[in-house]
Amino acid sequence: MRYKSNWMYMPEVEPGRPTKPVLLIDDDTDLCELMQDYFAQQGFRVEAVHDGRRGLERALEGAFDLVILDVMLPVLDGLEVLRQIRKRSEVPIIMLTARTAQIDRVAGLNSGADDYLPKPFGPEELLARMRAILRRVSKPDTTQTFEAGGVKLNIQTRNAWYRGEQLDLTALEFDLLDLLVRAAGRTVSRDELTAALHQRRSTPWDRSLDVHISHLRKKLESEDRVLIRTIRGVGYQFVPGLEMQ
Repeated sequence: MRYKSNWMYMPEVEPGRPTKPVLLIDDDTDLCELMQDYFAQQGFRVEAVHDGRRGLERALEGAFDLVILDVMLPVLDGLEVLRQIRKRSEVPIIMLTARTAQIDRVAGLNSGADDYLPKPFGPEELLARMRAILRRVSKPDTTQTFEAGGVKLNIQTRNAWYRGEQLDLTALEFDLLDLLVRAAGRTVSRDELTAALHQRRSTPWDRSLDVHISHLRKKLESEDRVLIRTIRGVGYQFVPGLEMQ
């Protein structure tokens, strides 16, 4: 059994604790059993599916708060499953990838994954990432709408528009744009963004933030209009109405 030594701790179950439905798509049946047992004690109900095609079908049925998706899958590979889900759903997705396969991680982020975790991993780290994502997408906000530089965000419905045209954003892209727009004119550091989005510190080799910023720029900017400026070595700044000369 892979990872068995990392998954032995089982905390006490809290009576009456509500469970959150999670879909796990991974062909490692031993790992799936361990994850189901462990996360049952943490307030999650994990359904495991062991091939990509069936995993895609279940994910699109809309019954899950979160999807954990392995890259290497039989029948239909994980990256294709991710691409197909993103065409029809914004459900948060954490990708599981081989430790050395950086190309898989970048491809996953480019295709719309919210986060990734290299194998092997410990249960506490995966749990922290799951909770961070679910806090983001369910966090209440007293402000119904927020606007700056032509961008309008509805926090309750999690819809975004630019100059009246609705934007097609993933859950993480919405949260990232929300952070930048609220801080319009101020440089937001990489550490601040990573902490808010993933509940961890940024590292020099973690390029996930850059990938998500790139996605936002493609959806917002044009050759003569820049809204997100890179402050080299520091972070990013939302600059309303900056026109290229």
